[in-house]
Amino acid sequence: MTQDDSLEGVARRRLRSLRQARGWSLEELGRRANIGPSTLSRLETGQRRMALDHLVALARVLDTTVDELLIEDDDEDVVIRPRRDSAGGSTFWLLTPPDDTSGRVVVKMRLPERERLRETRVHPGRDWFYVLDGIVRLRLASREVLVPAGRAASFNTMTPHSMGGHGGPAEILSILDHHGERAHLHT
Repeated sequence: MTQDDSLEGVARRRLRSLRQARGWSLEELGRRANIGPSTLSRLETGQRRMALDHLVALARVLDTTVDELLIEDDDEDVVIRPRRDSAGGSTFWLLTPPDDTSGRVVVKMRLPERERLRETRVHPGRDWFYVLDGIVRLRLASREVLVPAGRAASFNTMTPHSMGGHGGPAEILSILDHHGERAHLHT
């Protein structure tokens, strides 16, 4: 393991990144953490070993935890590589990580043009979508709404609803709850 791959190396990089993201100089962080700026400089550059009391004080003033300072810089927790899937004639890319605990599902969908919208359905929850490209034809009970690119829609999903592209396919970014995920992303 090289020094840059060590826990201390991770903490040094994270420390510098968090300090710079706040626009703080070494002097400002030192004042807030009650650590001298020259000590902070040596900690960030690896010329001085980090002690637990340094980590605790720095995590506190940087509004994070010691654990977060020590987590490896791996893009797997940041970069989502969605796979293309389809259901009910629509293509979708699930953008929420499988282990997300928020209760929300974020998905990009390509809705085909539909001369006649599919039968309306209901399910518990709310749906929200933003039109990236094209025009979405949204049926809510007996009402039809055209939602063009650059606009968003939100509605109670206990209202009978159906949607499709109008005048061609449409692409949307949608936030669903788990009820919406089951209703829209599975056949």
